[in-house]
Amino acid sequence: MDTTPLPEPPRPHKESLVPLDGGRALGYAEYGDPNGDPVLWFHGTPGARKQIPPDAPALAAERGIRLIGVERPGTGYSTQYTYERIIDWAEDIEAFADGLGLARFAVVGLSGGGPYVLATCKALPDRIVAGAVLGGIGPTRGPETAPGYTRLLPLAYPVLSAARRPLADLLSATIKGVRSMASQGYDLYKNYISPPSDRAVLADPAMKAVFIYDLTTAVEGGLRAPIMDIVLFGRHWGFSIRDIRVPVKFWHGDADRIVPLSHGEFQAALVPGAELVVCPGGGHFAGYILGRDVLDWISSVWTGRTNVRPLRSVNLTEGATDGGFAT
Repeated sequence: MDTTPLPEPPRPHKESLVPLDGGRALGYAEYGDPNGDPVLWFHGTPGARKQIPPDAPALAAERGIRLIGVERPGTGYSTQYTYERIIDWAEDIEAFADGLGLARFAVVGLSGGGPYVLATCKALPDRIVAGAVLGGIGPTRGPETAPGYTRLLPLAYPVLSAARRPLADLLSATIKGVRSMASQGYDLYKNYISPPSDRAVLADPAMKAVFIYDLTTAVEGGLRAPIMDIVLFGRHWGFSIRDIRVPVKFWHGDADRIVPLSHGEFQAALVPGAELVVCPGGGHFAGYILGRDVLDWISSVWTGRTNVRPLRSVNLTEGATDGGFAT
């Protein structure tokens, strides 16, 4: 196992929480330009407020973007709470934005954060400037069910829903017992379990530092939050993605073995006016090296922005080494 000391993960210039009605709160961490255009970053499953690409803070500062990592209920600083449907997240995000004084903002979501991006785009069209989905899972129930093995998720839903609390408690106890082995566990996954398409991304020491720190934070309160994410993914989301009326762009790796490319293709075809960028050779973690393209696109959508660089084409099969990202 690699015993090289890890670099420090990006440090936010602010970490706090926003109170919600009913005594609840959502935790967050801020990066980039404190006075810039706000972009809310929704973590994957599991994840927490600091689950952002290692270079995202610097990229955000360069582009005049106020990057805010928001935690879902039960993660990190956020209060435990159970949604009935994915769409319920949008009400909390509206209150969160009000609490920070954000009139308009963009949203980005990695993997399990993707459905929450689409929910806010549907529910808050007058406030959302743009939505970016990076390797996001698609609907698994109803007439908009995305193709692929994730169609099986609703079949497991009754068991997961009924057993979510004892299962989460059992997994939480297990995770807490092996937290000291996080680095070794990461290396094991990277070297022997992860698909080859993800290994170049995971080999970067900065990525390892972000993952270990963030996931350790995410499980501090147990694993009820990610288990609830999975339960919600198996339910109807509570809205149709065909009804979204704000700019949305999808990025998806064609070698993603966790959420297949078919999900990105299917969703991009249904969301009116949406774009899809297919990342050749990209695995599930391709989103962690797309910060520049994502933030450039969001910058281009904001009215009056003129200092936007052209988007790069992304090929993850070229330029990858064992020591860093493909660029």
